[in-house]
Amino acid sequence: MDQRAHISVMPQQVMYWLNVQSGAVIVDGTLGLAGHAALIARALGTDGHLIGIDRDSSSLTEAKRRLASFSLRIDLLQASFGDVKRILAEVKVRALNGVLLDLGLSSFQLDDEQRGFSFLKDGPLDMRMDQTQGVTAADLVNTLKEDELARIIEEFGEDRFARRIARAIVRRRTQEKIVTTGQLAKVALSALPAGYSRGRIHPATRTFQALRMAVNRELETLKAALAGWFEVLKPSGRMVVISFHSLEDRIVKNSFKELAQQGRGKILTKKPVEPSQEECELNPRARSAKLRAVERVI
Repeated sequence: MDQRAHISVMPQQVMYWLNVQSGAVIVDGTLGLAGHAALIARALGTDGHLIGIDRDSSSLTEAKRRLASFSLRIDLLQASFGDVKRILAEVKVRALNGVLLDLGLSSFQLDDEQRGFSFLKDGPLDMRMDQTQGVTAADLVNTLKEDELARIIEEFGEDRFARRIARAIVRRRTQEKIVTTGQLAKVALSALPAGYSRGRIHPATRTFQALRMAVNRELETLKAALAGWFEVLKPSGRMVVISFHSLEDRIVKNSFKELAQQGRGKILTKKPVEPSQEECELNPRARSAKLRAVERVI
């Protein structure tokens, strides 16, 4: 695994808004390769406690290696970041000083053709964050009715050709099962209207995004996580969330707004914080990132 291929998004901004103090208890709910977590661990000092969570066993293995040199309590768990109560019970913690959720995929996940997240290399149509459980993207494209496929692609992918793509998938699977990323990408391409210029974005991009979100129940998990983690923050504790999709950002924005209206939270970022042009040039995958932060008042 080439750790150098992954660059954590907005590391300085994350540390600024998370405001990590020595001796604090911090959750990194989307550990990845521990890029952000290593910065947090350094700021926590020897008396701090870092709790790292990821659904991907490969990520946890690499993160454990990267964090091995730090002398503080570190608990790394394979779990969904939405399973707040189970996680805190397992590490015997009741309250936190801060929570970070970076909702982007790690580069090594995107680049590993065996995971099925990308069509740039042909591989199994999987897309599960945790490959030990749950349905795969192949299960969905080969079993769901056309209406449900169209809904997923339109709602999660925001694709105006969702109905055409869903129809093409159903038609193709009557001839052969769609089991690889290459097969699905070709189907999406074939669904474009005659003479349509596909522009910068490959027509399969939104379909892949939509299926990944459906397979991993990402929006449902995010809503539960935002509510759950805020409940266990101490007063003045902070939650920082980096999203990469308009639907995710809308959920985060509305959740923080509701907390502020209730008088329970203070929104720290009136507008989402975005990466600099320099960072985007160094790390093109950061371009769509938006960071929002909220602080618990009571």
